[in-house]
Amino acid sequence: MTRDLDEDDVRVRPGRGSRPRTRRRPQHSKAVHGFITAIDRGRFRVALDDASAEGAGEVTAMKARELGRRTLAVGDRVEVVGDASGAPGTLARIVRIEPRRTVLRRTPDDADPVERPIVANADQLLVVTALADPPPRVGLIDRCLIAAYDAGVAPLLCLTKADLADPQDILARYHSLHLPVIVSGQADAELDPIAVAEVGRLLRGHLTALVGHSGVGKSTLVNALVPAAARLTGPVNPTTGRGRHISSSAVALPLDGGGWVVDTPGVRSFGLGHVRTDRVLAAFPDLARGAADCPRDCRHQGADCALDRWVAAGHASPERLSSLRVLLQARADLPGGGP
Repeated sequence: MTRDLDEDDVRVRPGRGSRPRTRRRPQHSKAVHGFITAIDRGRFRVALDDASAEGAGEVTAMKARELGRRTLAVGDRVEVVGDASGAPGTLARIVRIEPRRTVLRRTPDDADPVERPIVANADQLLVVTALADPPPRVGLIDRCLIAAYDAGVAPLLCLTKADLADPQDILARYHSLHLPVIVSGQADAELDPIAVAEVGRLLRGHLTALVGHSGVGKSTLVNALVPAAARLTGPVNPTTGRGRHISSSAVALPLDGGGWVVDTPGVRSFGLGHVRTDRVLAAFPDLARGAADCPRDCRHQGADCALDRWVAAGHASPERLSSLRVLLQARADLPGGGP
């Protein structure tokens, strides 16, 4: 006995071009806003702006497929949909990334142009360095300053272990940059409480990234600022004079009174392959105007540089020119002299 066939009996695979395509994206009208506080193996912790509406302060989320290969960083402002309750085992989706105000970047090395975002939307960079044990690395400080100026992020400097060495040489080197500088002694692995209070005052109300090589007391400072953070700390190797990498990933932590501090992993190199020399000069607007009279491709170090005449005419201070040249020399010391 035969029967009539209907559409359920058809087993034809649709052609590749049979599905209508559209550029329209889902509106996600119920998406909630927040920013990324931590990243761990493809999962993102997102602090919600309006926690009371959803009953959660932070949620765990994954990146929606529609975002493609776009790279996310701690500090990125995002919109999430799905389960925003923050309950254990729940997972929301990041569906939008808001335009970044700033991006602090570094490259693997000076010859590699591939940029690695460290922190997005930071407005301050606090460079932490020890005056001894391990000794200060002014080259790394210069590189961090260049990256900060290039990103439009205000730099600050914290000198730890002042009980072991005199800070005057470092202070004199960066005096004309007019950086906020905090000097702290250290006893029994605890930072000077007065210095910690000053750091807290400068960081309050801002999103601040902390950068420094291992062993300088960066995580100790974070623990003093945010006691609940309980960031691991470690000793300096007495043979090599280097610290051990304790913080393995960047994490944003809330400060009392407002603001966030982003503790980043200790660095032993800070590539500047993405920074152009003219962008370093742009961080010195009082000198940049005088550079218009410089010879083409001037590196602002030689006798034919117009900046010396600009300073002699009283348009900027000699100290500012000296500081610019210190940073440009650090840039020129890169392989090939830097772009």
